[in-house]
Amino acid sequence: MESDKSPTGITTVYYNSACPVCDAGIRDQRQRMQACNINWVDVHSQPDAVTEINGELEAVRERLHVRHANGDILVGEQALAALWSETKGRRWLAWLTLRMGFLTRPLYNCIAKYLYRWNRRRGHW
Repeated sequence: MESDKSPTGITTVYYNSACPVCDAGIRDQRQRMQACNINWVDVHSQPDAVTEINGELEAVRERLHVRHANGDILVGEQALAALWSETKGRRWLAWLTLRMGFLTRPLYNCIAKYLYRWNRRRGHW
């Protein structure tokens, strides 16, 4: 039986570098999390990586995905909160995001949908 744990035993972040806004956010987050043991996977350059989370490429292009070492997968604002909770100076954002989900979830989903459509129209993928 195949394990649902990350094969590397570390947290993996699945993001889409073809979106300039997403790419800038991930570059900033990576800089802030240099000391953390995180595997960063760009689904634009590695589209087959979505099979690691049983995901659809278009879903991962639209929303950030994080897979913890224990196999738990978080999507969207929950994924952002997970990263922020491990980032000095951003833990308050994680706390706020998790407590205000009734606002942050629809806001994230609206922005993600808009960015996804904008990127498609611009031919970024």
